[in-house]
Amino acid sequence: MQEKDLFEYAVLRVVPRVEREEFMNVGVVLFCAAQGFLQVRITLNEDRLKAFSADLDCGEVRKRLKAFEQICAGRKEGGTIGQFAIASRFRWLTSTRSTILQISAVHPGLTANAAETLEHLHTQLVL
Repeated sequence: MQEKDLFEYAVLRVVPRVEREEFMNVGVVLFCAAQGFLQVRITLNEDRLKAFSADLDCGEVRKRLKAFEQICAGRKEGGTIGQFAIASRFRWLTSTRSTILQISAVHPGLTANAAETLEHLHTQLVL
């Protein structure tokens, strides 16, 4: 039997009107320390998002989502936070916020392949 490693994930959500608490899942961020893995998969369906709020600036949403990708990647483009250790970047990305971009609670699981698990969760929770 193949060894499985502990992973943690959270769902990335766009909340067009925070006061209404309506949201649309747009991505999943997954962290697996044993595999040195931190990635996010994002799919932004702008037509569906516009149904929540016709005046929403999708360009601004894309810009904020890009920042999540850059921080996950851990490059200089991710700014100061992008230079943190992998576990610290995950904790920062999954911290509670009350902006247009929010994150679900963090959920644990076991995986033999973090990349495959991320794709599965993205398909199941976002697409």
